[in-house]
Amino acid sequence: MNNIIKMSVAAAVMMTVGTSAVQAEDISILSNIKVKGEIRARYEIVESDNNVVGSTSKRNANAITNRLVLGVGADVAGTDWLSVYGEMTDVHSLNPNNYNSTDNGGGNGYNPGFGPFGAPLNVVADPEQTRLTQAYIDVHAAGVLLRSGRQMINLDNQRFIGAVGWRQMPQTYDGFLLAYSGVENLNLAAAYLTKVNTIKAGAADHLNTRSVVLHASYKVADFLTVTAYDYMLGAGTGVNNGTANGVGSDTIGLALTGKPKISDNLTINYRAEYAVMVDPSMESSQYEQYGPIIPGDDNYDADYYNLELGVNFSGFLAQIGYEVQSGTPDSYLGRDNKTFSTALGTNHAFSGWADVFLATPDQGLEDMNLMLGYKSKKLGLFKVVYHDFQSEVDGIDYGQEIDLLYKRAIPGVKGLTGMLKYANYNADDAKVNVLNSVKNNPRSTDVQKFWFMLDYKFSN
Repeated sequence: MNNIIKMSVAAAVMMTVGTSAVQAEDISILSNIKVKGEIRARYEIVESDNNVVGSTSKRNANAITNRLVLGVGADVAGTDWLSVYGEMTDVHSLNPNNYNSTDNGGGNGYNPGFGPFGAPLNVVADPEQTRLTQAYIDVHAAGVLLRSGRQMINLDNQRFIGAVGWRQMPQTYDGFLLAYSGVENLNLAAAYLTKVNTIKAGAADHLNTRSVVLHASYKVADFLTVTAYDYMLGAGTGVNNGTANGVGSDTIGLALTGKPKISDNLTINYRAEYAVMVDPSMESSQYEQYGPIIPGDDNYDADYYNLELGVNFSGFLAQIGYEVQSGTPDSYLGRDNKTFSTALGTNHAFSGWADVFLATPDQGLEDMNLMLGYKSKKLGLFKVVYHDFQSEVDGIDYGQEIDLLYKRAIPGVKGLTGMLKYANYNADDAKVNVLNSVKNNPRSTDVQKFWFMLDYKFSN
């Protein structure tokens, strides 16, 4: 509560200074002040049933958490080309001992014992914390934006670079962003990142790095947008070879997307994307010391592709997708590591909401998925999504997942939205790999998750 009060006072002080600080020339230091915020309360349940013989089971967990966001932005010295923005985020829990938040050397409620009653609790990655989530200066003119400071960055569909907005504390980046939108239908962005502030609370979860991000997109027409990118991630970004924060990598890709309107009632959407992951350009002493991802290998050579085709017919939604992240065979004797990674992506939105595949398994992942739904202003959004998960190599049948979502604005309260969400991952226990030796499925725990959430956003 003290943290919440401090945040509220800080916001009030910023607004007071902005409205009263006037110099002799009658020029306001801060003007055009805008305030925004969010209160997001969530109840999350995690249940699991471990199918691997001899492994440690985990106890069911539940978390009642709240996110409070307060942000203030303003123009500086009466200009229309210089502005500032600051934002604080507070995450607190009503029952921190009922789940493993991954904080404090094992997390809230963590018990290192074994057995049905002494086993550790399941993870709900929402540790209690208060953080300056954004603090930046913007210089903008003629379609050019230069942003310096701590900021959220969401590129494209957030598969590779995102703010992980689903968790209560977002992921943010310290650094510099240069964006250009001065030509119609063309968007260019380049960023230099010095730190990644993950969703977790520990000092070790604020990762120092040296990374360059390049992104470009051009909308040819409604039926085609071409997007190209090069994400040069250095050490400290979680692309891992057994070291704490990884050694980085380069991800170079091309995506073709479109959303043509066939008629007043029918719209088609599609995505065709391919990317490769190779050794990091932003090499560091850590890379030189530890080498690439697999000790003894000389090259990082992984690939990714994603195909999606969907329709919207008078609010009725359908989409089929096939996403592949390459993997490294157990029997592989070559010199290349082939396991693809999306360490900085908003990965909850992909490969099932149960979060079983937040990190790519060593053997890679093939995700065949089908979505059906309905959306209208009056009734809200309903979705059901089915996933079938296979390994990309070694012939492992990971399992299947069914996800359900209902979301709608609450009538009578501007800015308030309610959500019900459910995920059920059903694992296959084990499969025989290409060497005919029994291999336990590394994702062989059945997982069910349920969420009830109320989200209230406000602004002046």
